[in-house]
Amino acid sequence: MDPELPVVRLCVEGMRAEAEGRAEMALVLFQQAWELAADDYEACIAAHYLARHQNSPQETLRWNQECLDRADRVGGERVRSFYPSLYVNMGHAYRRLGQTALAHRYFRRAVQRVGDAPVGQYGDWNRFAIAEGLRDTAPVAGGDATETGDLTAWALEDAIDGRVQRLLSQWCARAEIKALGLTLPAYLGYLGMDEDRMRLRTALHMVHAARWLPEDEQAELEQLIEAVVVR
Repeated sequence: MDPELPVVRLCVEGMRAEAEGRAEMALVLFQQAWELAADDYEACIAAHYLARHQNSPQETLRWNQECLDRADRVGGERVRSFYPSLYVNMGHAYRRLGQTALAHRYFRRAVQRVGDAPVGQYGDWNRFAIAEGLRDTAPVAGGDATETGDLTAWALEDAIDGRVQRLLSQWCARAEIKALGLTLPAYLGYLGMDEDRMRLRTALHMVHAARWLPEDEQAELEQLIEAVVVR
């Protein structure tokens, strides 16, 4: 985003007010940005921030929908990187309203666009939010999966997931910060794609190669590396 745009400057001031705990002032600044918006692109930006300061789930959904609609009108590269978080926000909004099937559909859409998010912490945040949303809105066994196909393809197999969680718990208990730092981003952002399996496998391999852990955990890591293969 162009930091010189008046709408962007107002939103930056609003974010600063948020960080300082001045929520009412943040809302005023975001509302000013909305009123100043000269086109769909600027309105999309302002609507995104206004959605964060609504008093009801219904209004939060309305503003997130407004944001998404405006992005759709703009189209193209200018808003390409917006879509992962736009779909995540729609998923969160529907989840708060108790509409889990719709929420899950938007989290699935976010999976399809996750590669459009910038690389780095923001991209990781999107992955974490999508993975959490998918878990929290997963349909019950035997439900209708006809609209979105295989609704569990994003999940790590139960047997492997349980073993990874046990290792992570042990590392947390002993404050194995380096092992956790390497593994948690790949685990928390796991979305079931080949690149996700490779990312997790690589993280486990790096921890194993460093030889930081007791022998029993080294052996468990070796087995997990073999289990987490690209399908």
